[in-house]
Amino acid sequence: MAVTKPAGGRPARERVHRAAVRLFATKGFHGTGIRDLAKAADLSSASLYHYMPTKERLLADIMRTSLQSLLDAALGELDGVDDPVERLDRLVALHVTRHAREPMRTRVVDNEVDALTPASRRDVVGIRDSYEKLWSDTIDDGLHSGVFTTTRPATTRLALLDMCNGVARWFSPGGELGRSDLADHYADLARRMVGAPPRQPR
Repeated sequence: MAVTKPAGGRPARERVHRAAVRLFATKGFHGTGIRDLAKAADLSSASLYHYMPTKERLLADIMRTSLQSLLDAALGELDGVDDPVERLDRLVALHVTRHAREPMRTRVVDNEVDALTPASRRDVVGIRDSYEKLWSDTIDDGLHSGVFTTTRPATTRLALLDMCNGVARWFSPGGELGRSDLADHYADLARRMVGAPPRQPR
């Protein structure tokens, strides 16, 4: 099937995904109707179904793709890195930078998992759990090697992720810090939370 593409525009499938991310992030999954999606993607309601089987399948695809991309990027960042402090720095920098760069997509991933069917939810939560295990393994390794001192590793991990997730709600490219400086600042905060040695000034 040919992918429709207006002059100077994006392919229809990409427009549908971009429109869905924007609408799901601002109106919520249940608050977004098929007509809303069609209008935002510059398609008719009938032709929209050529590019998405159902609205829920579209949401699941967005969430799976986003989480798998984040997991793959994290695995790449940690490849060959044994030092748990460096691993934590890299995880925080990646997470903060991704949330600052793609706030709407990450809001959808963080907020709409309950809208999925049980089968889709299992797939999405499985990827999310694999990603979060990288954080828990890093904290556990830091504790075992004596460079982290937190007495509540599970709670600290949840607090760290919640802190980093919040970037998607408030970060502005025109604000006080750019993405790189923000990531550095959050890495400093993360070290304090786990009881790791502070970073040396550049």
